[in-house]
Amino acid sequence: MVEVAPYWQNYIDGSFADGGAGRLAVDDPGTGEALAEQALADAGDVDRAVAAARRCHESGALRDLRPVERGRLVRAMGDYLLEKIDEIAPILTLESGKPLWEARIEIEGAARYFEYYGNQAETLEGRSIPLGAGYFDFTVLEPYGVSAQIIPWNYPLEMTARSLSAALATGNACVIKTPELDPLTNRYFALAAEAAGLPRGAVNILCGHGHEAGAALSAHPGVNQIVFTGSVPTGTAIAGAAAKNVVPCVLELGGKSAAIVHDDADIDTFMGDVRWGIYFNAGQVCSAMSRVIVHESIHDRVVEGIVSLARDLSVGPGIERPDFGANMGAMVSERQRDRAAEMCSAAQREGAVTATGGRPLNRPGWFLEPTVLTNVTPDMAIANDEVFGPVLSVLKFSRDDEAIAIANGTPYGLVGGVFTGDLDRATRAAKQIRAGQVFVNEWYAGGVETPFGGYGRSGYGREKGREALLNYVQTKNVAIRLGAN
Repeated sequence: MVEVAPYWQNYIDGSFADGGAGRLAVDDPGTGEALAEQALADAGDVDRAVAAARRCHESGALRDLRPVERGRLVRAMGDYLLEKIDEIAPILTLESGKPLWEARIEIEGAARYFEYYGNQAETLEGRSIPLGAGYFDFTVLEPYGVSAQIIPWNYPLEMTARSLSAALATGNACVIKTPELDPLTNRYFALAAEAAGLPRGAVNILCGHGHEAGAALSAHPGVNQIVFTGSVPTGTAIAGAAAKNVVPCVLELGGKSAAIVHDDADIDTFMGDVRWGIYFNAGQVCSAMSRVIVHESIHDRVVEGIVSLARDLSVGPGIERPDFGANMGAMVSERQRDRAAEMCSAAQREGAVTATGGRPLNRPGWFLEPTVLTNVTPDMAIANDEVFGPVLSVLKFSRDDEAIAIANGTPYGLVGGVFTGDLDRATRAAKQIRAGQVFVNEWYAGGVETPFGGYGRSGYGREKGREALLNYVQTKNVAIRLGAN
C-alpha cells in the first residue's frame, strides 16, 4: 500500500510553508475517498512568492550564470525526477486517477523537458546587424524576469516541467500555481530545485483557488510573463488581467481535434492511434483525437474496430494497473466525469448513436466507460464542444474537401491529423488543416523537440521545441557609434 503524507505545503523562497487560505482536500479519483490535504495559498502568499522570484532575478544569481552552468542545473532537476520515479509515480496515480504506467510515462516526459531545455540553454544567441563602417550593432536575448505559470490538472507534472524548464534555462525566476485537483506531486519540483542547487526564489510553488491565488498571480504587477494551459474562459480572463499590466502571455486553451481517415489508410495501424489518441489519460488531453472523420466506404469497418478496442479496455483504479496495456483509469473528478456523461446523453438526444459506453461505471470512483458515438453530424454540440474525456465522435465524409471543411469547422485549432497512403493527399491536407500541429499517419507524432500550440480559440504562443524559448526572452538591441580612426 502506498503511503501518502497527510499534509503537503507550498514552497516559497526556498522554504516550505503553510497557506494563508487554510487547507484544501485532495481526493483519490480511483476511489472517491479523501487522499491528503494541501496548503492553500491566498493573495498574500502570491505576493511573497513573486517578491522572492523578483529578488532572485534582480540578484543575478540565476540570470548571470554562464548558460552552460544554468543548463546543468536544469538538467539536474530532470535527473532528480528520474531518481525518484518509484516514489512519485504512485502518488501521481492516486491524486490524478491515471494508471500507474501512465504516471511513469508522465514523469519520464517531465524529466525529458529538463534534459532538452537544459541542453538548449547555451544555444540561444543574438546576432550582429551591419550598419556600415561607423557602427557596431548587435542584439542580446534577455529573460523577462518573473514568469508566472498556471498549470492544468490533466498532466500536473509534465505541464509544469514544460514551462518551468524553458523559463529556468533562459534565466527567469518562476512562480507556479498548481492545479487544485492534483497538486501534491508538484512538491518534487521544489525538492529537485534544492537538489540541483538552484538559488533561493528561482522556483516557487503554490496551490490556490483560481479565483483567488490564480487571479492574484495573473494580475500581479511584479510578474513579467504568464504561461497558462486550461479553458478558454479562464484563459480569456488571464489575458485580460495581463493586458492591464502589458504582460505577454502564452495560452494553450484546448481543442476539438480531428483525424481524417481516408479509404487508403492503414486501418490496423490507425486503431493503435485511436487507443493513444482518445483513451490515454481517460481522454483528458487537450490534443486528444476527439473526432474521427472517416470516408464513407470504410466507415462501418472503422467503427467496428474502434468499438471493439473500447470494449476491450479494462477500466478501474490506476494504482491497480501498473503495467502498460489495454486499460484506463478514472477521470480526475466526479464533476468532470458527470459533465462528460451528460454531454454523451445530450448527443443522443440530438440524434447521435452510442455504439458503446457513455455511462459512469457502477463502482466507487469517477469512471466513465470508453465511449464511441456514431451518426454524429458537424452541427451537433458533441462535434464542436470539448468533452475532455474518453469520448470519441465519428463523422462521415465522401470528398476530400468535405473532410477538410468538417475538420476546420470548430473554433479550435490545436492539432489535426490525416491518415492516408497518398503522399500528395497528405501534404495537401497538412496545408489545409487549420491547426498548430498536423500529424500524418501517427497521432502524437513528434516530441519535446517539436513546437506545439494553437490557432483560433486554442490559444497563442508555442510550447515545446526551440520556438518555446522565445516566449521567455526579449530582444535588446545595442547600437554603438564607433569613433573616427
